[in-house]
Amino acid sequence: MAGRGAPCGGPLESAWRALADDSAPALEVRGAGELPASPYALNDIAIAAIGASLLAAAELAEARSGRRPVPSLERAHATLAFSSERHLRAQRPLGPGFAPLSRFAATADGHIRLHANYPRHRAALMLALGDPPDDRAALAAVALREAGELEHAIVAAGGAAAAVRSAQEWRAHPQGHAAIGLPPLDLEPGEADAPPLAPFGPLPCSGLRVLDLTRVIAGPVATRMLAALGAEVLRIDPPEMPELELHVLDGTLGKRSAFLDLHTRACRATLEELLAGADVVVEGYRPGALEQFGLDRAALAARHPHLVTVTLSAWGHLGPWAERRGFDSLVQAACGIALACGDGERPGALPVQALDHASGYLIAAAALRGLTLRERIGRAGHAQLALTRTADWIMGHPAAGGSEPTAEVDAEPYLVEVSSPAGPLLCLTPPGSLDGQPLLWPRGVPTPGADRPGWGS
Repeated sequence: MAGRGAPCGGPLESAWRALADDSAPALEVRGAGELPASPYALNDIAIAAIGASLLAAAELAEARSGRRPVPSLERAHATLAFSSERHLRAQRPLGPGFAPLSRFAATADGHIRLHANYPRHRAALMLALGDPPDDRAALAAVALREAGELEHAIVAAGGAAAAVRSAQEWRAHPQGHAAIGLPPLDLEPGEADAPPLAPFGPLPCSGLRVLDLTRVIAGPVATRMLAALGAEVLRIDPPEMPELELHVLDGTLGKRSAFLDLHTRACRATLEELLAGADVVVEGYRPGALEQFGLDRAALAARHPHLVTVTLSAWGHLGPWAERRGFDSLVQAACGIALACGDGERPGALPVQALDHASGYLIAAAALRGLTLRERIGRAGHAQLALTRTADWIMGHPAAGGSEPTAEVDAEPYLVEVSSPAGPLLCLTPPGSLDGQPLLWPRGVPTPGADRPGWGS
């Protein structure tokens, strides 16, 4: 299958039309490789999401230099990249990705997907259940409640959960109605003039700076891809919100990491300096969470019109759940994917966290397209994405024949050793090549919060 191109139409075409309102350019796709079977065309989704970021990178390079590099992608690499966190290899066991209570649980009328990966979310879950003494008692308490009522109670307590719904039930739900039928992302130019980008370097994003205000998987996947494409990426985290080790190791590759407590005046002043020097801001907190710090899209555009902004939410920026916490697993449960992946009695999940990974590469593509708009027309681009919109995009591309074939893909050829807080770490290289040159991580994994909150590495 060497030299076979990406499929005409399909996910890549719809993704590129959302980015550029035009037909997708040619993308060279080589080799073979499949994700485990699912009801959806996840292999094509992986090619489309990663391919869109590579095509957008090539377009940005052309806008900056006048020459467009030729992007290419190996199918095996693309499918592995959609489960990159599973391929990390350290000299000691790494922390789990899911807590025991982050699972499907039977309710009195169906099932609910719980989330307890973070202490604050576990505490909220237990509070909503009446503070049971242990996990077993918690699941027994869940079984006595109706899924919709319990979902509401957990969210009201400050937690995150989603009742398992069918696709039909989601379409009838007010939040589903607000998300279904939209393109996978919105991208539009800003209203104010923005200066040209810095002089071009060896990679599409060389000389550009990305402020990373994201957590968990989708946003970090996006910003690490921008790092692999040459950007200086600085991730900012609040010091009181530690991240899971697995997500730190997988999501901060190629970046620097600093802590800022934005409740203090000094840190807010530091943030303004970072914004003034940045070219892109990627923000992945729930809508409204950062407004108090002047980090909402409108405020950023008013103060820093040169910035390309990309925002990701779980449930979308419209609808009654717009400000609700959410994660890939919860969106799968709510929108009908979990039932489609189940066995008829119990819900199931996609074989990879495809909503997160697909959203991540689409975010990177949107940021790159936003930079191209700034370079070509002098207006920085602004994009919005949501896990629910990515879910709708995936569900719109069912697997041919009802399921896709399963074939194990060997990760070994795509692993590289980097430095990390866990010691030497084997991880996947970035997916894709430009002019036949594979992308590389510019640095290893930083110690969280160890870097100076400033530009210039």
